Amino acid sequence: MKGVTMVDKMIQAIQQHSIPITGSKNDLDPFVSAITNQKYILLGEASHGTSEFYKIRANMTKRLIVEKGFTFIAVEGDWPACQEVNRYIKGYSNQFKKARDVLMSFKRWPTWMWANEEIIDLIEWLKDFNQGKPSEKKVGFHGIDIYSLWESMDEILMYLEKRNSPDLEVARKAFTCFEPFNREAEKYALSSAFYAEGCHEEVAQLLTEIRINKQTYQDSQEDSLNVEVNALITANAENYYTTMVTNDNESWNIRDRHMVEVIHKIDSFYNHDSKGIIWEHNTHVGDARATDMANEGLVNVGQLLREEAGTENVFIVGFGTHHGTVIAAAEWGDNFKKMNTPPAVAGSWEDFLYKAGAYDKFLVFTEKNRHLFVNKIGHRAIGVVYNPQFEHYGNYVPSVISERYDAFVFVNTTNALTPLEVTGVLI
Repeated sequence: MKGVTMVDKMIQAIQQHSIPITGSKNDLDPFVSAITNQKYILLGEASHGTSEFYKIRANMTKRLIVEKGFTFIAVEGDWPACQEVNRYIKGYSNQFKKARDVLMSFKRWPTWMWANEEIIDLIEWLKDFNQGKPSEKKVGFHGIDIYSLWESMDEILMYLEKRNSPDLEVARKAFTCFEPFNREAEKYALSSAFYAEGCHEEVAQLLTEIRINKQTYQDSQEDSLNVEVNALITANAENYYTTMVTNDNESWNIRDRHMVEVIHKIDSFYNHDSKGIIWEHNTHVGDARATDMANEGLVNVGQLLREEAGTENVFIVGFGTHHGTVIAAAEWGDNFKKMNTPPAVAGSWEDFLYKAGAYDKFLVFTEKNRHLFVNKIGHRAIGVVYNPQFEHYGNYVPSVISERYDAFVFVNTTNALTPLEVTGVLI
């Protein structure tokens, strides 16, 4: 039709193919119906500080577990802290009496990502769901990020000392190598990258020895998985920190490849019968090949899992908002703040969703409608560090939405999540 612009077509397509989210218990039915035999469901978020994203993902997760038989949750969080949650929901430890207490295990900045009110209900629900089930039927909760270098080494040392393991000496050697850096990642990165004073050989030997002897760590509480993943984190984190000061793009790739490697370790532990739900930021789950990340040689979890498991076995859900409030920090390491999320910039994906109707909605991309959403447009991404005043300069990632995701959740007006009190303190 003459005079109809790309913007008009996009808005019309959204209006035609989106499903309103009304607050009904049936709102997620189209999402659940779209899940058939996929092995991995990736649930994104446009920020790490939005209440609705956590709540909606929790509701999706519960239904995937109950109705589709999913067996583990893997999140953008530290393995050691998430293992405390895993032990709690599986009944392996009586150290914590309630979810609120176990979430205090998240002590590394940004703590609010997991030490928040919104996640408490899901953790308690998982504990109840696992109650009375045999170990192999219990749903797990695992962290797949790379940052817990020193915490993972602490875990390895404590475990090997308790076992009086023959691997203890090689672990102590690796730990001793890192001691001069006082647990400061930047200090280690500079020393390793520019002065060749790193610990690569020590952590490589540790990982090798742990893998050779991992069968000796088998027990009913996942010790073999725990010690192997902590050793993997130690090796990959050393590589990450060495690389980040000289090649930011490659350090990104090291991190996302690591997260996929941990997912595979979890899958192997569950005898490859597992089905995983992955919680991460949109920038990690949304296929990088559908964004300008590809031009910079960047890969991510969504792309790698599609390539390795097959596109048909991976279902990716993106999330976004038009305006609201969010928890973030002004600078890396600062205390969190509640900030305003300004209205989406004109011409962005979120702007089109808003103009198609200022209400919450859900889109599923299928063979019949994907072609309607192939224009590359800006898509908002808010990190743990955020400055709303300068958002339009760098917070929008050019994306082909229907190739980046299989579905999209739009919450018109969002609210900041509620961190637990401990996260108001810089730790």
